[in-house]
Amino acid sequence: MSELLSSYLAGSWFTATDEGRPVLDAVTGQEVCRVSAAGADLAGAVDYARSVGAPAIQALTFHERAAILKGVAKHLTAAKDGFYELSTRTGATRRDSAVDIDGGIGTVFSFASKATRELPNDTIVLDGKPEPLGKGGTFVGQHLYTSRPGVAVQINAFNFPVWGMLEKFAPAFLAGRPTIVKPATQTAYLTHAAVASMLDSGLLPDGALQLLCGSADGLLELLGTQDQVAFTGSAATAATLRQHPSVVHGGLELGVEADSLNCSILGPDVSVDDPEFELFVKGVVTEMTVKAGQKCTAIRRVIVPAERTDEVIAALSGRLSKITVGNPADDTVRMGALVSLDQRDEVRKSVQALRASADLVFGDPDHVTVVGASAANGAFMGPVLLRAHDGAVEPHEVEPFGPVATVISYSSVAEAVSLAARGGGSLAGSLVTHDPAVARQVVLGLAPWHGRILVLDRTDAAESTGHGSPLPTLVHGGPGRAGGGEELGGIRAVLHHMQRTAIQASPDALTAITGSWFSGAERTVSPEHPFRKSLATLRVGDAIVSDRRTVTGEDIAHFAEFTGDTFYAHTDPEAAAANPLFGGIVAHGYLVVSLAAGLFVEPNPGPVLANFGVDNLRFLTPVKVDDDIAVTLTVKAITPRSSADYGEVRWDAVVTNQRDEPVATYDVLTLVAKDH
Repeated sequence: MSELLSSYLAGSWFTATDEGRPVLDAVTGQEVCRVSAAGADLAGAVDYARSVGAPAIQALTFHERAAILKGVAKHLTAAKDGFYELSTRTGATRRDSAVDIDGGIGTVFSFASKATRELPNDTIVLDGKPEPLGKGGTFVGQHLYTSRPGVAVQINAFNFPVWGMLEKFAPAFLAGRPTIVKPATQTAYLTHAAVASMLDSGLLPDGALQLLCGSADGLLELLGTQDQVAFTGSAATAATLRQHPSVVHGGLELGVEADSLNCSILGPDVSVDDPEFELFVKGVVTEMTVKAGQKCTAIRRVIVPAERTDEVIAALSGRLSKITVGNPADDTVRMGALVSLDQRDEVRKSVQALRASADLVFGDPDHVTVVGASAANGAFMGPVLLRAHDGAVEPHEVEPFGPVATVISYSSVAEAVSLAARGGGSLAGSLVTHDPAVARQVVLGLAPWHGRILVLDRTDAAESTGHGSPLPTLVHGGPGRAGGGEELGGIRAVLHHMQRTAIQASPDALTAITGSWFSGAERTVSPEHPFRKSLATLRVGDAIVSDRRTVTGEDIAHFAEFTGDTFYAHTDPEAAAANPLFGGIVAHGYLVVSLAAGLFVEPNPGPVLANFGVDNLRFLTPVKVDDDIAVTLTVKAITPRSSADYGEVRWDAVVTNQRDEPVATYDVLTLVAKDH
């Protein structure tokens, strides 16, 4: 008997109390391992995540969590050769394995990078600007995100045992949630290897990551309002999960990413001689054959102009005829096996269902020539292409989760959009066109039905990642049949795991709660200029109120001549007087900002290393000749950088005139040394 995969629960490895279910090599049919969760203490695992994992992660700032993720990604990179070797046993070629393994590791790197750049070095995130709730400025509202005390449970599909786990784990970890991973049994051995490597790195806090190999029966009963389940798999299983009492009555949050009938549309403007035609054909074949078509984003429906249908089928058939099927360890093989014999049988059943309203135009679902392996023992199947009859129903309802696609003809752009919508909601759609008008019409029609749309042409082809590649910076999910959930999406995915709360309070209270200064809160004005303070002594609320300066006509004329900005409001008294907004010569807005800098800057070398930008600049009241201006500059937020000897300081700047009217408001961004 082969090895019985262990689970990692409540801080230690656990082996089931029975012999487990055998898992077979997709290529050879030999037993790889056995899987079971019999005897597992699921209640203990959930309690450990909540009581040990969540507090440990949430004690870290976003930047500290990001640094850990980066270290984990480096550790996985060093260990990935072993993952590639195991991946072959799932039927994956090296190209397939790269999508799963390197794609997953790259996703972790991406989340770590974005968190460092876009999240504060803190444990909360402010959402949007303050909302004034009273006329006097003493009552303010602010939305903020905080970590939840619950656990993130991921129930994954068999096709991406590494990427599927990592793309869910990274944002959950950044959000402060501990994770319990439940991999699909058929490829659990590869997920097991990746999780074991992550734990061996010693970088993750205790309780941050647990692994359940085997049945998850009884787990959802233990989860509630503060917990979340992210499911990837079939629509049928998703429907069962949606009816679970913990979801229906217990407030458990369930996110679903299910199978979908993704499509690719060839624009009516594309002829056989256009580069877009070749891009379209290549894209469809790639999506049919990568991972043997076992991708939730794979193209199932090939929607083409009626006058191009025969040419598209001929071109697709020509490319598909060059696809070698067999042992993925053989370098000449382009497509490996499906994940199991059961899965191959399911795909064959789907092809038979499709043939009720479509003709087989390439391939044989029941016979295939195999290189370097036995067709009798492995779960092999060659690519299959069908052509739909007019009015066909099955291609819009049946998903063959394998190397199968159906060509469907359309007679107008409106019909193409309508055909795409008949899929009931998809994860990804693509359009190949070089006509901007077609692009607009199709995309606006497809958008309500798709989570992501690729518009491909000769211009973006060289950099395009293709139809089926989820990107960590973009949302991965889709409406309707696709599950209605979202994964990835950069920082959106992190915030999805957190609680957004509206806080109503005084500016002083909000400053104390959030650690960021709010307009109207107390300032600290001291004899020492705040630019002379390092991060060791600088505090939120430290401020300077500048002396006043008169803006003369000579200042305005000089700035116009020096910069070349001779807009009439600054140079032509008669035209400026006729402008109802100005009523005479006014100072350039950028002159006001420049003069303001001269009023608040401390010029000597010190802890302020650089000004790296201005945010939210608004010009509120025109500055006229001989107006006096002054600046109040207040430390709004301080963000130390974990990997540098300096941090970012955001200053609230308000420029006022002699009537104490705000003429300009903005945030000044500086880099300030930690010590000086």
